[in-house]
Amino acid sequence: MRWLLGTVVALFVLAGVYAGSAVVSLNALVEAARAGNGAEILARTDQPRLRHSLVDQIVTAYLIQTGQNRPIKPWERMVANTYGASIADALVSKMLTAENLTGILSKGTLAIVPGGDAHMPSLGELDTSKLSGILHRISPVKPVEFSIRLGDSESSGAISLHFEGDAWKLSGMQLPAPALKALAQSLPDNRGRKG
Repeated sequence: MRWLLGTVVALFVLAGVYAGSAVVSLNALVEAARAGNGAEILARTDQPRLRHSLVDQIVTAYLIQTGQNRPIKPWERMVANTYGASIADALVSKMLTAENLTGILSKGTLAIVPGGDAHMPSLGELDTSKLSGILHRISPVKPVEFSIRLGDSESSGAISLHFEGDAWKLSGMQLPAPALKALAQSLPDNRGRKG
């Protein structure tokens, strides 16, 4: 009976350390965003995962816009994923500079979008002092990844943190639909098309 009680206590302690480390990492990322500290934000970012997350979203938005409300054929998706991903990757590379990523997280602005009208809630506005408010915004994705909704609605945007090595890092950013639409329209082969 003691080993069962010891196992249960150990599991609770591990769960507390797991959740606590996630909250501490999220708080540090929020503080870096508020301070506009690009170097700290980049240090707390898994750039390959974040790049992949954004490229996938932009290519999908591009396919939806060019699909003109019809099902997308498999060969169209393959071409778009190959060619579109290379173009979207160049766009995402501009987004992931220290200055632009800091602008996205601290102010919610996507400065690289023509017209500058693409916005999302900023991470810097997240109140990490109220644990209940943070827990309400968190959704588990995998045992080593969770998503944090930035705005009041599910469609307002979110970020993902992934546990890697010994810390949680920014690994994904779910952009709101208007921002994705603007980014997809900014791709070279999509100019002049009506969305």
